[in-house]
Amino acid sequence: MLHYIGKRLLQLIPVLLGMTFIVFMIIRAIPGNPAQLILGQLASKEAIAALEIKLGLSQPWYTQYFDYLAGLLKGDLGESMRTVQPVAKEIWPYLAATMELAFFAIIIAVIIGVNAGIISAWFQNSWFDYMAMVLALIGVSMPIFWLGLMEQWIFGVELQWLPTTGRENVRDPVNSITSLYIVDTIIQGRFDQLGTVLKHLVLPGIALATIPMAIIARMTRSSMLEVMRADYVRTARAKGQKMFFVVYKHALKNAIIPVLTVIGLQTGLLLGGAILTETIFGWPGIGRYIYEAIQFRDYPVIQSGILVVAFIFVMINLFVDILYGVVDPRIKYD
Repeated sequence: MLHYIGKRLLQLIPVLLGMTFIVFMIIRAIPGNPAQLILGQLASKEAIAALEIKLGLSQPWYTQYFDYLAGLLKGDLGESMRTVQPVAKEIWPYLAATMELAFFAIIIAVIIGVNAGIISAWFQNSWFDYMAMVLALIGVSMPIFWLGLMEQWIFGVELQWLPTTGRENVRDPVNSITSLYIVDTIIQGRFDQLGTVLKHLVLPGIALATIPMAIIARMTRSSMLEVMRADYVRTARAKGQKMFFVVYKHALKNAIIPVLTVIGLQTGLLLGGAILTETIFGWPGIGRYIYEAIQFRDYPVIQSGILVVAFIFVMINLFVDILYGVVDPRIKYD
């Protein structure tokens, strides 16, 4: 196992290096001069040239790239051109906000998606099966921006049950320690603020969970249908075991591997930053952070933001691969 993990971590190095080079070249192909955007349209050519020299933009592209790599080896993600703050310090609150939203969404997606898929397979060709699969198809097809706006209109404007934007009550802000507001409110014993934070998570969390939920439900149903035709399931039922235990103890354990793969991929995608969801609900996440950096051609922020997201995505996939062996001991990592 340790040998496998070490091998996968070594494979991570060329992946991340290749990604940094591709992103470096692509963002420099975007029209627009960062110095011009920072100083404004009325800035003189001399001021723009001076800022380009200060930011290192006047150097050849390969010099800029190797300088960036040298900084990464020292643990330095660079400095934002716009805010003149270290990216490593600036990026964490945005990443924490996305992590909180993404994990809330994936928990909803897994709980509802897995159980909907199991029940659909259990009662194949029943009204529940047809309804669940129709809803799953609608969930995959429904645009997130439309769902988000409908949620805001119904539950925020008409019913006034839930807040529609932000992470907290601006009149009673959370005293941030870790930038993970759920953790911060629990640490400080502010359970009134915890309730407010959870309320702010509900609408964007449901909007973000819709597509993963539908995909997980369809994959669970497909995998469960295949497993429930196996001989050992028929044997367990012939011995008189209750259907609930047959499905959840025997069938699910053997059907869960492809479902875990889908859950891992969807978690990585959510952590990559749901720009539409974060924009609609005013959520200060990593997606909006990178999007705003693209608007200002803030190269260090774009490069480092995408690098962090890619690293998290690969690490989630590694965790899922390791989890295969825990769920199914027959899987060996040779």
